[in-house]
Amino acid sequence: MKKRNIKVKNKNAALFLTIAMAAASMTGCGDKNETQEPAAEVNFSDITGNNSTAETTPEVESEEQETSAEQETQEESREGMYRSEITNEWIDESLKDQRPIAVMVDNESTALPHYGLTEADVVYEIMNSTANGRITRLMAIVKDWGKIEQFGSIRSTRPTNIMLAAEWNAVLCHDGGPFYINDWIAKKYSANFSGGFSRVNNGKSREFTEYICAGDLDKKFSSSNYSTEYNEYYPGQHYFFSDTEIDLSENGDSFDCTEIELPFPHNSSRLQYNESTGTYDYYEYGKAHTDPQHGNAQLTFKNLLIQDTTFSQLDENGYMIYNAIDSGRDAYYITNGKAVEVTWIKSAENEPTIYLDKQTGEQIELNTGKTYVALVPSDSWDDIVIK
Repeated sequence: MKKRNIKVKNKNAALFLTIAMAAASMTGCGDKNETQEPAAEVNFSDITGNNSTAETTPEVESEEQETSAEQETQEESREGMYRSEITNEWIDESLKDQRPIAVMVDNESTALPHYGLTEADVVYEIMNSTANGRITRLMAIVKDWGKIEQFGSIRSTRPTNIMLAAEWNAVLCHDGGPFYINDWIAKKYSANFSGGFSRVNNGKSREFTEYICAGDLDKKFSSSNYSTEYNEYYPGQHYFFSDTEIDLSENGDSFDCTEIELPFPHNSSRLQYNESTGTYDYYEYGKAHTDPQHGNAQLTFKNLLIQDTTFSQLDENGYMIYNAIDSGRDAYYITNGKAVEVTWIKSAENEPTIYLDKQTGEQIELNTGKTYVALVPSDSWDDIVIK
């Protein structure tokens, strides 16, 4: 067992501050839609302090190189399909302009098992409260939401989730929340469906019975002012993917990571590398997380992004908000049994969180597949255990 300790290196707070200030079984619903000025562009290399003064002259491709590139592109095309902007996996071309949804999923043990979560393209795990052992809640980004038969159960949202959902231009699906969310729901970029999803008689108390079921989202969209397609607040592709399989062992600063234990004491969240699938299986409450909607398949991810994030507690009841707009903070990128330390930046509320190579200041590329993102509270960052 190895415990990795991280020291905060945020030498560019003043620069970031300038940027941030400039950018600053069935029933069927709340929604708002307004406008926002685009955020200022960010020079990632400036923020990370790796701004090179050397000038390079781009190479001119030969005809042979161009021809080879064209052939490669042709070979990779598939009729009626395209590479998902969220996972880089091949999906139906009819989904190309469809905006995703972001679903708030209750992560209390009573809410288990979760239905449909293996359909998510990205899953966030976020401390939901400083109370109750810092219980976490999941937020699932789903591109192809039209195929949902049962997903959840659904619970309330927090301000942090509104910012994160906006990174994807996703419609946030939840059931209410504390009054702290009111100003955030009213943001120009915000889109949400609150409550009114299907109730499933599962023998549990009412707060654990709400799910997105087949047809729910069609009804929600048709009775709202929201488009099912990306709108003017879509900031563009979130992650960028490698054309070839990433082998982090080629990075001299990489280290082994076949298991990671996260400092979420209530849930005991853990991810373990599965060599047979080349992905990381998710465990919590001491057992594998399985999806009865899909033959009890285990929730698993190709990419892990673990980020050190400060937070502010809002009251004595444990309500809190992550300081998700920040720069130069530490993170891990983990894939194929290896990890590297990176840094992250989020320049505005509805701008994507970008992960940067510490050495070059360039945005990292991910492997094709699903991604797990954990916002780890800074005061417990050193308690992450990597084996």
